[in-house]
Amino acid sequence: MRIGEAGSERPVVRLDEEHYLDVSDEFSDFDERFFGSDGLNRLAEVVAGRTAEGDRVRFAGERIGAPIARPHQILCIGLNYRDHAAETGQRVPAEPILFTKSPNTMVGPNDDVRIPRGSTKTDWEVELGIVIGRRTSYLASPADAAASIAGYVVVNDVSERAFQTERGGQWCKGKSAETFNPCGPWLVTPDELADVGGLDLWLDVNGVRRQSGSTSLMIFDPLFLVHYLSQFLVLEPGDLINTGTPPGVGMGLEPPVFLQAGDIVELGVTGLGVQRQRVVGPR
Repeated sequence: MRIGEAGSERPVVRLDEEHYLDVSDEFSDFDERFFGSDGLNRLAEVVAGRTAEGDRVRFAGERIGAPIARPHQILCIGLNYRDHAAETGQRVPAEPILFTKSPNTMVGPNDDVRIPRGSTKTDWEVELGIVIGRRTSYLASPADAAASIAGYVVVNDVSERAFQTERGGQWCKGKSAETFNPCGPWLVTPDELADVGGLDLWLDVNGVRRQSGSTSLMIFDPLFLVHYLSQFLVLEPGDLINTGTPPGVGMGLEPPVFLQAGDIVELGVTGLGVQRQRVVGPR
């Protein structure tokens, strides 16, 4: 985890619901340098030693930032659930649909989501996020991708549908407004998840369940995606991959429903924690 005011977060390790371990004296941040220099193994040693000594701090209402520092890139996969493709009226893709999202969209899991200027169709998308743990290219097989994954996070891939689908060009225009990528609250390493292919995802807007799905219904699973992407580009330590959303997005409802200032969005993924965002109007 990373806690503290925006731009001044410090790295910590969550021990339980009430306590954490401050590791900011050992690691400057959970960033590209950390992940690319065997940081997770070194972190495990620090945690083991300090917890044995009874070192712990009680959470005191600190702001929770994204669990990773701003990544080199945010890569996104579109239409990765068959039932989501159906609700949007599009074909199930034969290969992953890839688009990018500006890295400066990343905010903490409970930060405000801001509707951009000119928006009429701001939408929600609960997703499983993959964090890359090492520089990766041209993997030989999906099985080899396991060694490149540092962990998993909850992501809300907030989208502006008019910008995305009605303004021509690439999807990134509807994906890259400020605050459009709440991330966290924490990163979970693969060894802590019994089955990444059996995680439940859910999202509520103003207390109404809008999305409910399972990673078991993904078209392309995390190992396949990392292997696939490595054939086209270099994945850097700390990069984030948003893996697609289950059905129930606003644009798929009848009639469509989009976010308004004052709305409250809550979402989560099994074992990865819960997010809560207040929607605010344009600057």
